[in-house]
Amino acid sequence: MHILITGAAGMIGSKLTKRLAKDGTLGGTPIDKVTLVDVVAPPEPEKASFEVETLAADLAGTGVAASLIPARPDVIFHLAAIVSGEAEADFEKGYRVNLDGTRRLFDAVQAFSNHYMPRVVFTSSIAVFGAPFPDAIPDDFHHTPLTSYGTQKAIGELLLSDYTRRGFMDGVGIRLPTICVRPGKPNKAASGFFSNIIREPLAGKEAVLPVSEDVRHWHSSPRSAVNFLIHAATLDGKKVGPRRNLTMPGLSVTVGEQIAALRKVAGDKVASRIRPEPDETIMRIVEGWPRNFAPERALALGFRTESSFEEIIQIHIKEEMGGEFVA
Repeated sequence: MHILITGAAGMIGSKLTKRLAKDGTLGGTPIDKVTLVDVVAPPEPEKASFEVETLAADLAGTGVAASLIPARPDVIFHLAAIVSGEAEADFEKGYRVNLDGTRRLFDAVQAFSNHYMPRVVFTSSIAVFGAPFPDAIPDDFHHTPLTSYGTQKAIGELLLSDYTRRGFMDGVGIRLPTICVRPGKPNKAASGFFSNIIREPLAGKEAVLPVSEDVRHWHSSPRSAVNFLIHAATLDGKKVGPRRNLTMPGLSVTVGEQIAALRKVAGDKVASRIRPEPDETIMRIVEGWPRNFAPERALALGFRTESSFEEIIQIHIKEEMGGEFVA
């Protein structure tokens, strides 16, 4: 089996690559080769039992996507994108990367479709939905994105469905919750503070909270994100049916509940490192985000996530901090 991962240098792409190297198989089929693509050279996984090819290239660049498909990867994980805050701040870059890159990849697959139909797993976002919301957003809720990023992802979902309907690919789109706790340094995502207020205090650093504690959002861990991708890659397409995009399970919690979970896991001193500092731009973006879902289709298809926010914090401490934090 040959696997292609776009956006492979990113946090989720790197974790997915490490998981594939650890397993050596996907859906019970041995992996022969993994091709990793990003705008910077993705790191090679350690101790991989398969061939690894890395490429530093812009997927939206002329001819880049077309050069990746003649090798006919069996599974394509399309993760390449710029994040929400950056897509909102730079209109042209957002559409070039998040839309043009996706369209060029899908078109490259379509060009080989007479004798080739790969499973394509597309990472979408809950940002495809916009207010006003019901108490819990059902699977058939309409797309009304209120950001450029959400609009770009919504268009990607429609393309995935249509190219699958036409028989060019076997696509599955997964709408990821906000992934928390993200390791590393803060990025340009408007949602970054959800991770910052957990990650930084656990590392002994101060964290800025730009919104009020009553802000509610939908979360899952990086571990769950990788599990979602692998499960989506191995699903029976017939069971997915014609509606190819799925909202992933998550936890609906307020910022206050996040902080309470941090206090429960790590203590008052750690939680006291969070400093409120309102940011009107971030508050305005967050106001239009969905808060809770009823992802019945995904649950019925076997997707699973954490049962509490305390569990999400514990996963971060175990997997990113060696089991210890700064008390």
